[in-house]
Amino acid sequence: MIAPAAAGNNAATRCGFVALIGAPNAGKSTLLNALVGQKIAIVTHKVQTTRALIRGITIHDNAQIIFVDTPGIFAPKRRLERAMVTTAWGGAADAEIVALLIDAKRGVGDEDRAIAEKLAAFPANRERALILNKVDIVKREALLALAEEANALASFARTFMVSALTGDGVGDLLDYFAASMPKGPFLYPEDQMTDLPLRWLAAEITREKLMLRLHDELPYRSTVETESWTETKTGIRIEQTVYVERDSQRKIVLGRGGQAIKAISTAAREEISELVGGPVHLFLFVKVREKWGDDPARYREMGIDFPR
Repeated sequence: MIAPAAAGNNAATRCGFVALIGAPNAGKSTLLNALVGQKIAIVTHKVQTTRALIRGITIHDNAQIIFVDTPGIFAPKRRLERAMVTTAWGGAADAEIVALLIDAKRGVGDEDRAIAEKLAAFPANRERALILNKVDIVKREALLALAEEANALASFARTFMVSALTGDGVGDLLDYFAASMPKGPFLYPEDQMTDLPLRWLAAEITREKLMLRLHDELPYRSTVETESWTETKTGIRIEQTVYVERDSQRKIVLGRGGQAIKAISTAAREEISELVGGPVHLFLFVKVREKWGDDPARYREMGIDFPR
């Protein structure tokens, strides 16, 4: 991981944090990628894809904005889910602006109401913004009614209507965030777009391909870890392990004749090669680790605190 470094002491610069929060599948990761201008968060149809805090960094109008993409907030039942929700609220607590993202097509649901209720209890000096996403597939009349309903739940300084997928409205969001950041020096080099290590990003890419390939066949409780990362004359050799909880899940990941794992490896290798800007030799292994969701070491690998 590249350590934060001051990028100058120009008094005219601004720098601060924006937390993106919301219910699962509201489109936070897609929006983060659009705001940063590069894919740093994986996106799938599966709920609760994001597990840890993912920081994306961009510079706009002489302001460095550090976005925190948080796990979706929902009613947790298992240890891993509790850790994810705790992580999400922790990311929101330290930000200059907390932006609540709501899926405009889905409307205001129970999870959105619960999040807004908790946001309403935040200190008055913590600025809150409302972002209605996926507005490209919702009629204007419905959007206005939705905005009114959502604003009745908490005191939002601004309301934005965007399509994270098409980029519509993202520029206005960046203008607002940049103008709202406190004056101060940049915390990261100007060309840095995330503070996440490449090993972690590579594992997330493979996890995305795993979920996209297997859809609902693979239980949510699976994870990918980068075990080794070696520079060679012909490219980067990466060894990763897919951890599942039962042997039956291992067979699903491998597929008949190893077809599934080969397809996952090929898709992941191509994207990781783009990420590192050179050839990659990716080797995937699948192992059964019973109750890995109760192992503190796995939580450290994912970058979230282990709930006792």
